[in-house]
Amino acid sequence: MWRILRKDAVEVLYDEGARASLSRYFAVMMDRKPAKFMIAKRVPAEFDETDMLEDLWDEHEKLTEEFYRLQGEIDSGRRSLEDISVPEKSYLDLKIKIANKILERCHFCNRRCGVNRLKGELGYCKCGNQITVSSMFEHIGEEPELVPSGTIFTMGCTMRCLHCQNWTISQWFEKGEVYAPRRLALSVERLRKSGCRNVNLVGGEPTPWLEHWLETFKHVNINVPVLWNSNSYYSEETARILAGFVDVYLLDFKYGPFECAKRISDAPNYWDICVRNHLYGSRYGELIIRVLVLPNHLECCTKYILDWISKNLGKGTRTNVMFQYRPEWRAYEIPELRRRLTSKEMERAIELAREAGLTNFIT
Repeated sequence: MWRILRKDAVEVLYDEGARASLSRYFAVMMDRKPAKFMIAKRVPAEFDETDMLEDLWDEHEKLTEEFYRLQGEIDSGRRSLEDISVPEKSYLDLKIKIANKILERCHFCNRRCGVNRLKGELGYCKCGNQITVSSMFEHIGEEPELVPSGTIFTMGCTMRCLHCQNWTISQWFEKGEVYAPRRLALSVERLRKSGCRNVNLVGGEPTPWLEHWLETFKHVNINVPVLWNSNSYYSEETARILAGFVDVYLLDFKYGPFECAKRISDAPNYWDICVRNHLYGSRYGELIIRVLVLPNHLECCTKYILDWISKNLGKGTRTNVMFQYRPEWRAYEIPELRRRLTSKEMERAIELAREAGLTNFIT
């Protein structure tokens, strides 16, 4: 059915721009290369349960280099994943251990609340210590190269976007359903076997659940690309853990370098954090960037974002200039957000993308 409803999802397989910017993703999607989490399980790690967090990070830094060296050998055909034995403790296990320690003083997102989630304390996102899922399904509304996408919506968020379209999920107006990692892993495998091109970790926001996602993929035994579908407002520690786990960084770039992010989404310093995390994503994986165009925010946000992408990530970066904005939740509190985009604003956004020199953008 999706092939009829989304013909562009078939046509994208022959799109030179998409294939150039997402070449490894396409290879994993077609089972020609292993997903990063599968390689991470084969990289041996040395650590003890009593090790200090600083020592764990030292080991992680060393193994990140080892991981990408091994990935290069596998991708080039010099080594085969099947010929590498599974170690007693792996790079993925090390990530889980670090993430578990972070839960004791939570700083997965840039707010760095410092609550002990292992003892039931809740921070800004209101996420506890049991991953809570709103829904999961084969999504056919994503970018063409992702469709059908095995999308898993988790509860909670690290921002307060007053125009949030998923506000019942992000702000816990829904109850959600608690999943154990092994059960969630079976769901991931089921989505892949049903024909999904990837597993799409989204919400809400996946960041608060990073430790639980790592635990889940420890039990996934099927090759599937991992998409990190995020608002980009996560800490540098989270960015470091994501390296060697995430295949495609599906990142929002919401606001320009002014006060818009703080005023609309309660996200101070968003620009600097977003810039840093996009650079991490470009270095350690492949990128699809989502730029949601907001009414009356083209010159203060859209223009700056598109220019930065072109100059710092490359003109061929896969970028979705999105016109899907509609007033939701508490958007009425922001005067300019009480309406949809005009045709002139859409035309101006496309003009800005072309002026920035972007050659691989979609709308």
